[in-house]
Amino acid sequence: MVLGKVKGFTVSFDCQNDSNVPVFSSGDCVSGRAIIEVTGEIRVKSLKIHAKGFAKVRWTESRNAGSNTAYTQNYTEEVEYLNHKYILIGHERDDDNSEEGLTTIHSGRHEYGFSLELPQTPLATSFEGKHGNVRYWVKAELHRPWLLPMKTKKEFTVFEHIDINTPLLLSPQAGTKDKTLCCWFCTSGPISLSAKIERKGYTPGESIQIFAEIENCSSRIVVPKAAIYQTQTFYAKGKIKEVKHLVANLRGESLSSGKTDTWNGKMLKIPPVSPSILDCSIIRVEYSLMVYVDIPGAINLSLTLPLVIGTIPLHSFGSRTSSVSSQCSMSWLAMGLPERPEAPPSYAEIVTEEQRQSSLDVPAAREELDGPLFAYIHEFRFQPPPLYSEIDPHPDHARRTEERRLNACPSR
Repeated sequence: MVLGKVKGFTVSFDCQNDSNVPVFSSGDCVSGRAIIEVTGEIRVKSLKIHAKGFAKVRWTESRNAGSNTAYTQNYTEEVEYLNHKYILIGHERDDDNSEEGLTTIHSGRHEYGFSLELPQTPLATSFEGKHGNVRYWVKAELHRPWLLPMKTKKEFTVFEHIDINTPLLLSPQAGTKDKTLCCWFCTSGPISLSAKIERKGYTPGESIQIFAEIENCSSRIVVPKAAIYQTQTFYAKGKIKEVKHLVANLRGESLSSGKTDTWNGKMLKIPPVSPSILDCSIIRVEYSLMVYVDIPGAINLSLTLPLVIGTIPLHSFGSRTSSVSSQCSMSWLAMGLPERPEAPPSYAEIVTEEQRQSSLDVPAAREELDGPLFAYIHEFRFQPPPLYSEIDPHPDHARRTEERRLNACPSR
């Protein structure tokens, strides 16, 4: 009997998006097929699926241990997020080469489906960095008697969604800084910088509107600029490795001495970048917007505003909270308001004559409390309030109070 050959062995995923790219999130079901193309017939002991996902950090540093002695220190760390094994054909044991329990696969194309559920706990977003990465894959192994196992692997992408429609990420970010230049014993005027952006959270493809004011009272010509930076931070064995990348930047007009420049929503577009990674213990990916003044011959005046790059874009109403509050506001408006406010209830409607008369009799148990204070409280316990009126009985007093309030706040 002539044994057949395996012509092709691959893994494919059932993609649920239009781009046909396998992208999943925590709690999603990852389904796919192990595909075997055979010419002739083959006998198989087992077909296994191994799904795995982890974050891994690795870098090296050179150390000196004395004169003419050096060594290399390795720093590694790993966090596992996914580890599942499934048997599609055969049994668990593959160490024997017996002919028992073999499965025959005939000539042609054969597909074996698999399905697994990602953990409900937060997963780290897939990422490739200089000193570490976050990867997820499914590996298939085909075991046959007297032959080495055949292996194939296919990666899939995981996005841990970040919704920017939250109060924290919708809050504006702003700052102010100034700098005075000195040259020997001469001191020039200060350079001041103020910058603001509408919110902290953005998604790739959006443009950040930058509002800034730059005042140059120095004797030098300066240039205002802005840039988006990605900071990758890696942690291993108590050590930290940081890498900073320029993502996007823009340049303003040169500003001569005594001039002021204002940015009224200058646009800086975010290119396609990885989302922020904030929940992984060994890899952290953060973003920031730096608005700065390029000063020749001196250290730049810079202002850094934090950013979070998310995956769920801004809603049409800005956020779920604003959407809900706007709906509540409209429902209140629909109810309408009375043309004239109603007067409060009368004293007789609240306190009956019996209650008022009974309060005039002091209980025997209270005799020891008799005194000026208790007499005052008891006398006015059920006294009617002043008559209700929509006309202020003391207009002059109210006007004097308002004048004192305005004089105390000259900015108004």
